[in-house]
Amino acid sequence: MRRMTLLSSLFALCFASALQGQATVKYGSNPAAGSTFTHDGIQLYYEVHGTGEPILLVHGGGLSIASFKAQIEYFRQHYRVIAMDSRDQGRSGDSTDKITYEKMTDDLAALLDHLKTEPVYVLGWSDGGIEALLLGIRHPAKVKKIAAMAANLDPQGVYPEIWDWARKEMDSMPAEAKQTPDGKRELKLLQMALTEPHIDPKSLETITVPTLVLAGDHDMIRDEHTLEIYHHLPNSELCIFPGATHAIPYDDPALFNATVDHFFQTPFVKKDRLNDLLKSMDALQKAE
Repeated sequence: MRRMTLLSSLFALCFASALQGQATVKYGSNPAAGSTFTHDGIQLYYEVHGTGEPILLVHGGGLSIASFKAQIEYFRQHYRVIAMDSRDQGRSGDSTDKITYEKMTDDLAALLDHLKTEPVYVLGWSDGGIEALLLGIRHPAKVKKIAAMAANLDPQGVYPEIWDWARKEMDSMPAEAKQTPDGKRELKLLQMALTEPHIDPKSLETITVPTLVLAGDHDMIRDEHTLEIYHHLPNSELCIFPGATHAIPYDDPALFNATVDHFFQTPFVKKDRLNDLLKSMDALQKAE
């Protein structure tokens, strides 16, 4: 059996076995909730769960709707949860040319048009976090708030040892495995991840909706890169989960979901580091 590439190893291998057999509702292959539509010549699979304000979940590279099991089960209680398998992933069809984050983002915008939604809350994880930010840049009218977990603006935003390991995995893939449908998908996705995205940090300044930037303190994404994203967003909040990796949405879904939900449901107030501190200190002194 061949060894798995980065995209399947870091995500699918970690989650797939645990996800199977636990779900009371099957996500990612659910005839009752699933459907397809076509955009850019590709048939794209999506599911809708629950009722309420719409929230769009965007999965990580090489994964599918199923990786958001814990998030769907939580958010469907109060939201209309929309989730789609990105092109060349999950149950969605394959593209004939190279895959890019911009193309996947435009697929998401087309899905929202297809469903005729109002502006949505967007929660993206890893590659999905990149797409969430791009949705705010390319299709701002479709977005209400954004939560971007462990996104990067360019490949240099990822710690180099991750890419060193990924290249070794790619080089070790047997030639026959590279010619299988799954192998071709993995190579296409890995090539994209190694060379993209190329998002100018200044372009984040055009995102005016409130945006929560999240990461683990032991993430794949460089700490300083996460901070760069946060500082270029004009209406942003920052959350670094302690003792957490890139997989915090899976490892501790209760904490992760509650954090995101609180951000979505709490009216955004832009803080002033001095004036708001002085107000709090004044109130504290009066309370003594």
